[in-house]
Amino acid sequence: MNQSLSNNKKLFVLDTNVLMHDPASLFRFKEHDIFIPMIVLEELDNSKKGLSEVSRNVRQVSRFLDDLIQGLDEKEIHKGIFLSQLGHTGQLDSECRGRLFFEVQRTNSLLPDSLPGDIADNSILGTVLALSHEHTETQVVLVSKDINLRIKATVLGIHAEDYHSDQVLDDIDLLYSGTASLPKMFWENHSKSTKSWQDQNQTFYELESSLAADWYPNEFLYIQDSDFEAIVHSSDGTTGTLRLAYDFRKKNHSVWGINARNREQNFALNMLLDPEIDFVTLLGTAGTGKTLLALAAGLEQTLEQKIYREIIMTRETIPVGEDIGFLPGTEEEKMAPWMGALLDNLELLSGDQESRDWEKTATNTLILNRIKIRSLNFMRGRTFLNRYIILDEAQNLTSKQMKTLITRAGPGTKIVCIGNIGQIDTPYLTATTSGLTYVVDRFKSWGYGGHVTLRRGERSRLADFASETL
Repeated sequence: MNQSLSNNKKLFVLDTNVLMHDPASLFRFKEHDIFIPMIVLEELDNSKKGLSEVSRNVRQVSRFLDDLIQGLDEKEIHKGIFLSQLGHTGQLDSECRGRLFFEVQRTNSLLPDSLPGDIADNSILGTVLALSHEHTETQVVLVSKDINLRIKATVLGIHAEDYHSDQVLDDIDLLYSGTASLPKMFWENHSKSTKSWQDQNQTFYELESSLAADWYPNEFLYIQDSDFEAIVHSSDGTTGTLRLAYDFRKKNHSVWGINARNREQNFALNMLLDPEIDFVTLLGTAGTGKTLLALAAGLEQTLEQKIYREIIMTRETIPVGEDIGFLPGTEEEKMAPWMGALLDNLELLSGDQESRDWEKTATNTLILNRIKIRSLNFMRGRTFLNRYIILDEAQNLTSKQMKTLITRAGPGTKIVCIGNIGQIDTPYLTATTSGLTYVVDRFKSWGYGGHVTLRRGERSRLADFASETL
């Protein structure tokens, strides 16, 4: 390890999981240098085969590295490869001015006896210790998404950090909620500048207000302890146009037999039933009604209004990894064990206590013929036309996976992403790096998207008490 490092720069040693998570991480460290241990290349090679998202990322990393070393001899590689010659788009990247170093000489002599060097993580720690010992004037930083490796590194006196370049927000509490409360004196303060009219049985208000600068398209506004609930139709920063929201809490405004039970659920149904909104995200803890509302709106618009040809349900299959081939049967039969929540809600929506058994069977058959259960593994390369797509457990997807799915939407298709960012099952994802958080933040300014965070559980008093006390 006799490479000459750049002066006044940090040297970031990348763990394998960082490259697996984000292939473009090679180009995310701006003016700083990065170092890849040889054991990391070995782990990448062992994970390159397969159709999973990780395997695809590994192959992309290999292509990046191959492009970087093209035409360079051994001496040039040992001096450090300038990353600015490629950039993550394959073109010159002015912000990426660091160099890439590979491990040339391996040593684990600085590791304690309690850490055997034949383990991959310990081998990386030994490399970082050797680099820190050799380059005392340069801060050597280990970057890993493995919290246990970062703990071991800290114990050994190594500066370790999580990979933050994919972090959407510094604090999840800053995430856009989709709703905002107006002052109680709102109408008294804006009565002179307000215009109102009706169009196709909808009431609109146009007004000038300093508050309009903070309004997003399709954001829901309300006045506490008041019946006023409206949707932001448009806003230019000084003038906003509001549209009164429908009240789906009334029995005569039910959706496939379902009524909203609180303000957020009412807002959600307004979005789900609006054909002008192509992309909807619903966040909320268990029992807030996310799946039930999405499914009820989908059945209403597919079977009654005939806006969409069919409903497609999908979710990430976390428990057995990313391959559903271990289970027998068709794609829908393989996905059935992970669709319990959707099927439970479907049973509730299709059930009628006064119907006879044969009527219930006929209804279920009719509904199931218009609902398809699909695996995320087979979404790549497809285009969905006039479909109503429900993506359940979306918090377990990365931003890249979300992009892959959303870009499958063709004309006339609506996508509904639902999830709970407080219940992430995927390794290396957090509430601030989840793909669901990513799309909520990126779509909040788009005029054809909508979001709402459901706050209140509506399952039962037992479930509410358990959520609060356990």
